[in-house]
Amino acid sequence: MHKEIGAYQRQGFGNTFELAPPFGLLIIDFVNGFADPAVFGGGNIREAIGATVPLLAAARREGWPVAHSRIVYADDGADHNVFSMKVPNMLSLKEHDRNSAIVDELAPAPGELVVRKTVPSAFFGTSLAAWLTQRGVKTLLVAGAVTSGCVRASVVDAMQYGFRPLVLSDCVGDRALGPHEANLFDMEQKYAAVMPRSAALAAIGVRD
Repeated sequence: MHKEIGAYQRQGFGNTFELAPPFGLLIIDFVNGFADPAVFGGGNIREAIGATVPLLAAARREGWPVAHSRIVYADDGADHNVFSMKVPNMLSLKEHDRNSAIVDELAPAPGELVVRKTVPSAFFGTSLAAWLTQRGVKTLLVAGAVTSGCVRASVVDAMQYGFRPLVLSDCVGDRALGPHEANLFDMEQKYAAVMPRSAALAAIGVRD
């Protein structure tokens, strides 16, 4: 698919790192609006949500710290920003709007962190990094939507905070497959380990 892979290899990209415990799970913006092709969804997002259900079950069995994120703007739009200037419909995601609610099949359990954000990264301006650090997380498994946007932004920030991102390729989705595939490739070359759910859980010794 990527004919330029030779250049990446010659220049030293695409290396691996140890998937060291303790592990944590971050599920990004799997909310009703992103599950609905008529709102912000489409592509393979619905399939990625389905693949994340057993991932979340495995994380809970293992007792990992689990964090979820939602895009939530103030009811009066007072926190309108450049992101919502580019995508004005994002301002429709309010605290009590159904489209802003996490999908039922991935509903947070007691003790799981829910991060509210108004920009792509789940880390920017939130307590997420401190929360994960307090719980000792080294390798952060990542699921969510969309691959080319909020997932990528969160993965880059996770790496910059010193976490080792492990992106589950079948548990992230995008409204178009081209950006999804391109960003999986790029994250694997520069920022993260990228594997399907079953392979990733096997690599860290967890039953799928």
